[in-house]
Amino acid sequence: MSANHGLLQDWRANRGNPKGRLVMVFFRLMHLLRRSLATFILFLPLFLLYRLLVEWLLCIELPWKTRIGPGFRLDHGQALVVNDGTVFGAGCTVRNSTTIGNKLQKDGSFSRAPVFGDRVDIGANAVIIGPITIGHDVAIGAGAVVVKDVPPEHVAVGNPARCFPKRKA
Repeated sequence: MSANHGLLQDWRANRGNPKGRLVMVFFRLMHLLRRSLATFILFLPLFLLYRLLVEWLLCIELPWKTRIGPGFRLDHGQALVVNDGTVFGAGCTVRNSTTIGNKLQKDGSFSRAPVFGDRVDIGANAVIIGPITIGHDVAIGAGAVVVKDVPPEHVAVGNPARCFPKRKA
């Protein structure tokens, strides 16, 4: 899938959300330019502007190395922290004050970050950490603390999160 296709899907996913659109356009550009050392060096001022604007002014830590599928939505993007090793599938939504990252292990090393399937909807103030996998079509409730895998088509709620199958409509 081309970067342009992902960008167009991000643009549609963030309809009515100018901050989400701005961040995702900037993110996709930085993600594309970071692939080569030459373009990284050539566009270093742009990378610094990304850090200043997105991380410091908008308070969204979304590293350009993060792998994000098309149609990514940032709802009320504020106080968002995403580890650069995180992988998102297509059509995911992340809300404000969410932390997604790795975990310090007993041997002093860090685990891998979470991997998300397609169409995962993450509520505000959720904490998702560790080498876990979140399946397709999962909803993570506001304030949930997720440290274990969540199977596809489930809802994870609470601290620590408990998983329940989604009800069929």
